[in-house]
Amino acid sequence: MSDKNIWLPIQGYKHDGSFHRYWSRNFLIDITEDFFIVVSKKTRVVEANGRYWYSREPAVSFFHRRQWWNAIGMIKPEGISFYVNIASPALLDQNIIKYIDYDVDLKMYPNGEIRLLDEREYARHARQFEYGEKIEEIIRFTIADLMKKIQKNDFPFSSEVVQNYYDAFSELTNTKQ
Repeated sequence: MSDKNIWLPIQGYKHDGSFHRYWSRNFLIDITEDFFIVVSKKTRVVEANGRYWYSREPAVSFFHRRQWWNAIGMIKPEGISFYVNIASPALLDQNIIKYIDYDVDLKMYPNGEIRLLDEREYARHARQFEYGEKIEEIIRFTIADLMKKIQKNDFPFSSEVVQNYYDAFSELTNTKQ
């Protein structure tokens, strides 16, 4: 197990084990029983096709270790929004956070609106990668459970939680937003 307060990458994969996406530099600010919590700011992101880009806003990400999702709290001028990936539980392997992305996502906007995203991509990949009934059942349950968690502002779906982690990161690294 890694110590916290180190910089590390994140790797996302598809169901068949193929590379999906890589975030080069993320600060591991906390490890709890349920989460790996990282902060990123202008990190380089590399896509499976080799294209790369840099994240635009600071973010605090919560990689669940037991449940099938991870959440990114994005700190934007208009407020904090959450992007939630339906994904396998995360693991920390040789100081790299790894998970399998299952395509469908939820987004919560600063005004509280929640949208389900990428349903067509999910349907296409479910056939292509043969997710099977068990995986599809887990995904359906996870989406329904997440909708409740988000609506109730359960951890980590709180602007205050995201801001507190970002403030701690700023103090530890002498970084300003």
